[in-house]
Amino acid sequence: MSSAPFQGIRVADFTWLWAGAYATGLLAMLGAEVIKIESMNRVDQTRTMTFTIGKAFKGVEESPVFNTINLNKLSVKLNLKQPRAVELARRIVQISDVAAENMRPGAMEQLGLGYDVLREIKPDIIMLSSSAFGARGPFRTYGGYAPNFTCASGLANLTGYSDDIPNPMTGSTDLMAAISGAFAIVAALNYKQRTGKGQHIDVSSVESQSSLAGNALMDYLINGRVRNREGNRDQIMAPHNCYRCRGEQKWVSIAVSTPGEWDAFCTVLGNPEWTNEERFSDAYKRWENQDEMDRLVTEWTLNYTHYEITDTMQKAGVAAMPSLSNEEIVHDPHFKHRGMSTTVEHPVMGKQVIFEVPWRYSKTPVKVQKASPIMGESNDYVFGELLGLSGEEIARLVDDKVIF
Repeated sequence: MSSAPFQGIRVADFTWLWAGAYATGLLAMLGAEVIKIESMNRVDQTRTMTFTIGKAFKGVEESPVFNTINLNKLSVKLNLKQPRAVELARRIVQISDVAAENMRPGAMEQLGLGYDVLREIKPDIIMLSSSAFGARGPFRTYGGYAPNFTCASGLANLTGYSDDIPNPMTGSTDLMAAISGAFAIVAALNYKQRTGKGQHIDVSSVESQSSLAGNALMDYLINGRVRNREGNRDQIMAPHNCYRCRGEQKWVSIAVSTPGEWDAFCTVLGNPEWTNEERFSDAYKRWENQDEMDRLVTEWTLNYTHYEITDTMQKAGVAAMPSLSNEEIVHDPHFKHRGMSTTVEHPVMGKQVIFEVPWRYSKTPVKVQKASPIMGESNDYVFGELLGLSGEEIARLVDDKVIF
C-alpha cells in the first residue's frame, strides 16, 4: 500500500478549540505527524466542555468533542509561561514543516514564538495564524467565536427563515474557517515544494465566511440590493423547499428546476386540479405564488413518509432527499456503503464511533488511525526520540512543571 499524501510532513500544533484544531486535524487525516502542544496551565476548552450543548466533562480525557476534532494527533505538554518550555517549543518547530496557531493576534509574539522568531529557527517554515478578524486592521485585537464569525461576515443574516431571526449556525462555522486554513496550508506546501520557500498565512475566520456570500455581496455592490433570509427557497426554482411528511418531525426536500421536472412532479402527485391553474402555469408564476403552492404540496406530502416521497420523486427524475436525523444518517445505506463512520478505541472513553476520513484516494489511501491523544502521551517520543533529551532530563522538566 502506498503511503498517505502527507506522510513525512510534521506539524507543530499550537491550536485549540475548533477553528484551529480541526485545520491541523485535517492534515493529520492526510497522514501528517501533528504534534499538539498543550498544557494543564491552559487546557483546550473542548477537552473540558462543549459550547454546542453546554455539557461539561469530568476530566480532560473524557470529551468526545475533543476526540472528534483531534484524531490521529500526538500530544506533548509544555507550559509556555516557562522560558525552558518556549525553548523546547522552538526546537519542535525547528524539526517541523508547519506551525499552526489560532490565538489572538500578538499572543504568539508575546510568547516568543512569532513568525519572525520561528523563521530564524526554520527559514522555510510555513506558519498558519488563524484569528477572528485577521492580524491587520482595526479589529485585529478582537477575539471571537463561531457566532461572531458568522454575524460579522454577513452569513447569519442570509441564513434562516424570512420571518425569523438570523441564524449564527454555532460551531459549524468554526469548521468552515478550519477548512480554509487547511487549504491554505496545502497551497503553501505546494508552493514550498516548487520554490523551497515558506510563508506566513494570515487567516481571518470572518473573511473565510464572507467569501461564501460572494453573490450577495456582489448583488449589493452592483445593484444596491440587500439580500435577506429566504429559508429553503431558491431565487429561481419553485417548488424548492423542505416539506413536512408523515411522522413526527419528518421532512423531505424537493427541488424542481425545468418544465420537464414540473410535469414529472405533477404526475407523481397524481395531477391534482391545482397544478393546472393559471397561477402555477409557468416557472415565474409558480415562484410568485410559492406560499400557496407550498401549502398545497404539503397537503400531499403529509400522506407519505420522507423515504417514500424521495423514492417516487427520484424515479420520476425530480430532485428529492429526506431530511435525516442523526440516527437516520448513521443507519443510511449509502452512508454505510461509503464507510463514512468507524470505531476507535480511546484509552479512557473506550470505543467511540466517529466519522471516517471523507476522502477516497486510489493511490494514497488514508483513514483514521487512532483516537485523539491523551494529554502528554507523546512526551517521551517527542522530547526523547526527536529532541534527544534523556529520561532524567525529561523527569526533571516534569518536576519543574516545564512539561506540564
